Amino acid sequence: MLAKTVLSLGLWLQLAAGQNTPERGPQPSVSNSEGDLLFLLDSSGSVSYYEFSRVKEFMWDLVQPFTFGPKDVQASIIHISTTPTMEFPFDRYQSSRSLHQAIRDTRQLMGDTNTGKALSYAKEKLFSGEAGARPDVPKVLVWVTDGFSTDDISEPMQLLKDMGVTVFIVSTGRGNYLELSAAASQPPEKHLHFVDVDDLTIITKELRDSIRDVIQANRLHAVDITSSSFRLVWPKLLSQDTGYYTLEYAPVGDLARKRADQVSGAHTSFMLSNLAPETAYEVALIPESNVHYVPPQTTRVTTLAEEISPAQVFISESGPHSFRVSWAPTLASVVSYQVLYGPLPGNSARLLEVGAEHNGTVVENLAANTTYLVTVTAVYRSGKERSLSAKACTQEEGSSVRHLRFEDMGPDTLKASWDPADGDVLGYRVRCRRQAGPSSVLSVSPRIHSVLLTDLPAGTTNRVCVKPVYRSQAGKGLCRTVRMQPATEAQGYKHRQRA
Repeated sequence: MLAKTVLSLGLWLQLAAGQNTPERGPQPSVSNSEGDLLFLLDSSGSVSYYEFSRVKEFMWDLVQPFTFGPKDVQASIIHISTTPTMEFPFDRYQSSRSLHQAIRDTRQLMGDTNTGKALSYAKEKLFSGEAGARPDVPKVLVWVTDGFSTDDISEPMQLLKDMGVTVFIVSTGRGNYLELSAAASQPPEKHLHFVDVDDLTIITKELRDSIRDVIQANRLHAVDITSSSFRLVWPKLLSQDTGYYTLEYAPVGDLARKRADQVSGAHTSFMLSNLAPETAYEVALIPESNVHYVPPQTTRVTTLAEEISPAQVFISESGPHSFRVSWAPTLASVVSYQVLYGPLPGNSARLLEVGAEHNGTVVENLAANTTYLVTVTAVYRSGKERSLSAKACTQEEGSSVRHLRFEDMGPDTLKASWDPADGDVLGYRVRCRRQAGPSSVLSVSPRIHSVLLTDLPAGTTNRVCVKPVYRSQAGKGLCRTVRMQPATEAQGYKHRQRA
């Protein structure tokens, strides 16, 4: 027991001193990938400038989602040319922005395509501390080639694979399938891609996922990070019968607030909640094995900034006497919402209480054609309250057009007439959808209750809709389908009313 206590104390002293985890600024997430990624880039004269530029874009698209750093992913580039050259070591660029710029600045060297020499050179650099490579992390080689090499690649490639390097090959030319499938890691359908240089984006996600599978960190890491929680995930180190885990965590610089949880040996994840927002936490996973010693694992996780609710308020489904008010986001830290609403101008207001599981409610029994001020307040478990307001307008009492009728005015002309709608109408909108020819929309003043519709060929069926327009919304329209007489029937026509 004393030994375990000393181990735990020593572990936390190391964490406090920053010996186990390099000091970093606040991070929005903690990467769960760790590995050295080497691009073998064909920089010889057999590749055009356009192809070289496209491959550089592909390289950046491939690695962009990864987190870079001494405990995450590191990347390097080796040029295939007459003499192999390392563009930059693994540990030079520790951020996405700096790596992106370095890839953009990479220049083609031209020369011969001595891929075998480049592979032998890569074998040295992938395991060289001087090149920034790290021991005991997964090694991945991505070779982008036009399928041509002036020297043998089989032996140096096999040596790389024997040393545990996972080899992915992307051929943008007419490479020999048998040769390249033997060079790539197995199975070739997962590690070898043939694609035109203009279609590299097609394989980007698939190749990235394959790389991620290789460098998925076999260590304690965090996922599903929020402002108040994160889930810890770790490899299977124990079982139900061989022991249990102790999880210890505390804010960085305040280890006196350390908390601990005991987790079954059968588990490989655990959710930590009720945490402070924008706070870096030191976390230690201590396997308590009854069989043999299993070393502890540590990580540092920073919670996100506290989300604000409501951050947005939406008004929808507005009618004469009601509207829906909705908000986002809904947070686990909120216990209830209050909706305060009242007409503008005015001093009267009503209050609705809404449960935390809801993100909206319908406000009813309102006055028509009225502007309301709506304030949504989130009540947090901590007792804090946050509010956001919006204006909402109810519609006028809806009125529809009545008695829409048509009268023949010529071989291709109709007169559409209707009875006026109720209320303070601003005008009418008349839409004619022609069977033959373009549709049309006419807007007329509220004093006009008929229009002439032309260009309606004989024998066609047309759809006519009339809708009143009010200040705050359109009223209910009335639509009818009308068929023009065929030409043989129209001879000697008379003006007549259409029902």
